[in-house]
Amino acid sequence: MIDTHFDAAVDRLRAGSGVTLAFGGVMTAGRRLTLRHFAGQSVGALDGVELEAGHGLGGKVLQVNRTVALDDYMRTPKISHRYDAIISAEGLRAMIAAPVVVGRTAVGVLYGAMHTAGHIGDRVLDVLTLEAGVLGQDLAVDEARRAADRLREDVRQTYTRLRAVAARSDAPELTSVLDSMRAFLEPAAPIPSAPHVTARERDVLSLVALGRSNIAIAEELGLTVSTVKSYMKSIMAKLDASTRHEAAHAARRAGLVP
Repeated sequence: MIDTHFDAAVDRLRAGSGVTLAFGGVMTAGRRLTLRHFAGQSVGALDGVELEAGHGLGGKVLQVNRTVALDDYMRTPKISHRYDAIISAEGLRAMIAAPVVVGRTAVGVLYGAMHTAGHIGDRVLDVLTLEAGVLGQDLAVDEARRAADRLREDVRQTYTRLRAVAARSDAPELTSVLDSMRAFLEPAAPIPSAPHVTARERDVLSLVALGRSNIAIAEELGLTVSTVKSYMKSIMAKLDASTRHEAAHAARRAGLVP
């Protein structure tokens, strides 16, 4: 997903600012910046290049954590010139770059470049600043969404395990504690139109929602496979589902399982 967002950002930067080349670099293992997103005139010399922090324009941006503009990359004293051969091969002169920040951490750099030397105008600066900010926000939203998905899956796994252990427990006190813990994790209440399912059917449903087979469900709940099949037949009829996947989706939509 990060690549999709970077591709879109460099396309918008190229179209909106008038630079001849827009490109992006993503932080990878070892805190190196890898260049791999391009829009505009390029001979391919930059593609896949890994930059070290503190070197070149991107390295400088990461070092100071702010936008840096250069009237002429090849002549400026503001940066180290470790990557001059690559920049020369691309024929780039005036350049500007901004950090892409998620939270307080730079996760990449967005660049705009011209094939002629000269002052970087306000239009380029404004568009670059906007796109770097939007890109950071998009990546932050994706990161939050992935974290929420991981948490949701952890809740589902824990909920299902609690139901399975409670279903096999012969100790009333333990079962009561497990049921209380399980109730804390399940949806607040099914939707009004949700069909009634028994506690045992919900045990089966929770495992179906995790993709378990009938054999695995039987082993988990201490049932026979034929009994599980019987529960599944009842569940699918109640949920008007023709497949296990449809049944799991309908159960979650109805608030029967997390």
